[in-house]
Amino acid sequence: MHVFFEDDGAFKAGTVLADNDTSLQVEAISGKRLKLKAANVLLRFSGPAPSILLADAQAIAAGIDPDFLWEVCGEAEFGFAELAGEYFGRAPAPSEAAALALRLHASPMHFYKKGKGRYKAAPAEALQAARAGVERKRREMEEVAAYAAELQAHRLPPGFREKLPMLLYKPDKLALETRALAVACEAARTHPLALLAACGAIPSTHDYHFNRFLFDAFPRGTDFPRIDDLPTAPDLPLAAVRAFSIDDATTTEIDDAFSVRSLANGNLEIGIHIAAPALVIARGSPLDAIARARLSTVYMPGRKITMLPETVIGRFTLAANSAPAALSLYVETTHDGVVVRQSTRAERVPIAANLRLDAISECFASDASVSDPEWSDELRALWRLARRLEESRGKADVTRVDYNFLVDWDASPDGRVAIVPRPRGSPLDKLVAELMIHVNSSWGKVLVDAGVPGLYRTQQVGKVRMSTKPEPHQGLGVAQYLWASSPLRRYSDLVNQRQLLAVLDGGAAVYAEGDAELFAIMADFELTYSQYAELQGQMEHYWCLRWLQQENIAESEATVVRDNLVRFDGIPLYVRVPDMPALTPGTRVRLGVGQIDLLAATVEARFIGAA
Repeated sequence: MHVFFEDDGAFKAGTVLADNDTSLQVEAISGKRLKLKAANVLLRFSGPAPSILLADAQAIAAGIDPDFLWEVCGEAEFGFAELAGEYFGRAPAPSEAAALALRLHASPMHFYKKGKGRYKAAPAEALQAARAGVERKRREMEEVAAYAAELQAHRLPPGFREKLPMLLYKPDKLALETRALAVACEAARTHPLALLAACGAIPSTHDYHFNRFLFDAFPRGTDFPRIDDLPTAPDLPLAAVRAFSIDDATTTEIDDAFSVRSLANGNLEIGIHIAAPALVIARGSPLDAIARARLSTVYMPGRKITMLPETVIGRFTLAANSAPAALSLYVETTHDGVVVRQSTRAERVPIAANLRLDAISECFASDASVSDPEWSDELRALWRLARRLEESRGKADVTRVDYNFLVDWDASPDGRVAIVPRPRGSPLDKLVAELMIHVNSSWGKVLVDAGVPGLYRTQQVGKVRMSTKPEPHQGLGVAQYLWASSPLRRYSDLVNQRQLLAVLDGGAAVYAEGDAELFAIMADFELTYSQYAELQGQMEHYWCLRWLQQENIAESEATVVRDNLVRFDGIPLYVRVPDMPALTPGTRVRLGVGQIDLLAATVEARFIGAA
């Protein structure tokens, strides 16, 4: 005796070895012995052999039209053997009954399984929908195959260019374009980025990296919404000073400026003037919503994405030959730079000049001379104060070298970069840094004394973090430190400036103690500022590789940082050298520069020897 049965969702046949009331011992065609529940047996037959029955059933099932079966089976539930009798017009042979079972099982969109060997016809509307789905899948498969063929021929299929951001940065596995790209990559034994590049989909390696950032951080684009006229600033007194700023040549958001004037008592009054957009950008206003969403200007070599619209920046930037609103910290000092007293006030500040870092002589750090350029006396007064401030902090700057990346977009189709060292700890750098530390620390104390919360930068266990509480910044050696000196570029500074203006006016703080929005701003700012800093680092890494390529650098000296990580000379590029022997950090080495992949932002470096 043989049986036709269902096991693990498949139909099988075998010979009965033992037949009990509720179970059977069966030897399948494969020779494997199975224990079956009697309920799983669909047919019992004495012949033909199980293997022949299955072969015959499959051949018969291939000729049965499921559409015809659906039309004749009716709406009631039925057993496969019953339908087999109606279909063949007689008692079906075992192979014929098994064939009906195979065909019903293989046609799930026509028939719903209701139990062992029992089925029910799908409703007409469900069958129609299922057929449409099958047809759609067929068309999709044809489209995928056609797209994949185009990609393998290194041609970008129609419509793919609009889908490139998705394909490059966040592939949708269900999209036809993604599926076609996967098929083409498997056939060509390559990866999506390389294949898309071969199809001309990535004409600019720079834009590939830049657009990745935009895709993540600015999914709606970088354009600003329409801005109506700004509210009128309050009528402020005009300061009796000639102020000047110190910035890079490319700076447009000039947040800070300085002034020096002699007082009747023989002392000097040094002004640190900070642009004051908080005078008109109120909490909850449309402009505030823009700044709140961006949180900071984004900097990278050759480009930036400003926090505020250019029209707003133009109104508040401390540009030469204007008298914009500013929040000023006035520090009265002796001629030796000793601080006597200081005060803060809001006013309009006449800006006489915008000095550029690369054009300023550092003669102010030495004795005066008749050949000194303009502004040297003022810079010398600032320098004396800066040195006093550094001494009082007890935290001398660590001498290091930063780098400016100057990109000339007109020099080549994708730009040409110059990487210029910028020594930290130089007199000019120290002058600006000390005065900014002082104004931020001083204004932090203003908020502390008034009992008004702010967004502070603190450091107590090595890591710098944001806080609404005035805790010490050990790295700077100050009791409290907040960011308030760049309100055109950082939202934290704009928030702190609102608090400072409220204290000066004697009114209620814009953000009260425990304000949930202040905590949300702090968290969002830290996260976003970190994301922007990461982008800047990635783009500087990319431009270092571009520089190696444009200068045809085949060999370079470097310094071991740790293990096989090294820092190139002359540019801020860190790479790992797989074949480098174990060397002490600080060891000078020579490296060979191999293949540079600008899309992957990698360079192959090999160890040559000691420098």
